[in-house]
Amino acid sequence: MGRWEPNARGRLEQAALELYGERGFEQATVAEIAKRAGLTERTFFRHFADKREVLFPGASPLEELFAKNLADAPESAAPIDAMAAALDAITVMFADRREIAQRRQAVIAANAELQERELVKLASLSAALADTLRRRGVGEPAASLTAEAGVAVFKVAFGRWISESNERDLGHLIRESLDELKAVTAAE
Repeated sequence: MGRWEPNARGRLEQAALELYGERGFEQATVAEIAKRAGLTERTFFRHFADKREVLFPGASPLEELFAKNLADAPESAAPIDAMAAALDAITVMFADRREIAQRRQAVIAANAELQERELVKLASLSAALADTLRRRGVGEPAASLTAEAGVAVFKVAFGRWISESNERDLGHLIRESLDELKAVTAAE
């Protein structure tokens, strides 16, 4: 086994996505994932609690980055503008990961349990963003509404990014989706 080879986590993620795509999430085993990655099951469990965690990291890097950038937005920024800045900043996480994101989403779309897990992760993201906004002094219901709107903008833009055949980047699609949201909520 390639015990000392670098990037064990990345190799395990790659092997899992390949197997999930080929055989389906339910049929792929941890032993098969580890073997395909050239590693042991023990190494797998050092990186992931179970095979779902390959798709949903425990401590969500997206949630952490999103909340940090929201907290770091200028104090003078309106809540939706702070959210826009945070949305723009998180796109760095997805640079050069479009194919992986597409494959991951295909696995999730094919499994009801994983779809439910994705919704739980998005709800957790929204709660973390609302909490960050409240710490910035935004009251309720504005904090919760802004957080939900930010997650909705991300979800719509991300869905378009992984499904569109053109090569528009995620940042462009996020800004476009945010502009659409502002347009539908603007007073006439």
